[in-house]
Amino acid sequence: MEHSIAATGPLVRWSGDKATWYFILLTGDVVGEIHYAAMGRTGGFGSVKVQATIGETSWNTSVFPDRKNGGFVLPVKAAVRKAESLNEGDQVKLTLRI
Repeated sequence: MEHSIAATGPLVRWSGDKATWYFILLTGDVVGEIHYAAMGRTGGFGSVKVQATIGETSWNTSVFPDRKNGGFVLPVKAAVRKAESLNEGDQVKLTLRI
């Protein structure tokens, strides 16, 4: 059964030694919704496969548990950030299909 979850979260930047990644932080009530929808369907590191949609852009990816904030993080690739004119710190509305 497919679940559709609406969420909003900030776009944050994480810089490592060799690369920089951008994620949307998913916290609050949406965390329970993701856990419920993904029951028995988690992958490595507790990841959950999703189809994410921001504005007119959809892509297949995974959300990953974020131990620091007790929620999940959704990686957002450069092509999506460019297509939807997203910048670090933006509050981003999205839909996840699990």
